[in-house]
Amino acid sequence: MPIQVFDSKRDSRNILVTPQIRSRFFRYEPGQVGDLHSHDLGHEIFLILQGRAHFKIAGEEAELGPGQLCVALVDEPHQVRNPGSEPMIMYLSVTPHIQPTHTGRNEDGSRHPTRFRPSPAYDVETDTQTPVDTLIDRFVAAAQSAAKAAREAAQRQEVISTQLKLALAAGDEGGADRAREEMWQGVSQTFKQVYALGDVWNALAPRAGKAE
Repeated sequence: MPIQVFDSKRDSRNILVTPQIRSRFFRYEPGQVGDLHSHDLGHEIFLILQGRAHFKIAGEEAELGPGQLCVALVDEPHQVRNPGSEPMIMYLSVTPHIQPTHTGRNEDGSRHPTRFRPSPAYDVETDTQTPVDTLIDRFVAAAQSAAKAAREAAQRQEVISTQLKLALAAGDEGGADRAREEMWQGVSQTFKQVYALGDVWNALAPRAGKAE
């Protein structure tokens, strides 16, 4: 399959949306101001490609130009404004992308009520074919799988960590490498199950109640 190429001057939309990361190009017209918000789980990275962007992040302010980047960490209220006379284009990513990804904020930093957005708000089609009850069952199954993977990994890691300590104490690099690799397999499998849980949750959340 050929590599899909996106153009910041054409594709002002979400271009990759997964539980691991949501990324997009965003175009702000002169004077345009974004909503003040934060992310309960995600860090957000902003890279300016064209024009100027004024940022308010956690009470601090800065103006960025092309080639400059800033970050809003989890729970840091942030807002973007185009202070210039030309369009501003930036690349941004939020990781992880787990609904409800945006939490509105008041100027005093207080939080708005939790708000779930419909999937099209992130340029993803809403699954309207699968019954909600089926999505709920899938979510429960994914949660159980993630919990099982975490339990099994934790049990095994206790044994492997002892092996790793002994190998390191003895200067046994080969033994340490093998123990580390086995520990990594447990970590990676646990994260894969958690991301699978996030995928099902993102499909369920907009349909489990009111979505705005």
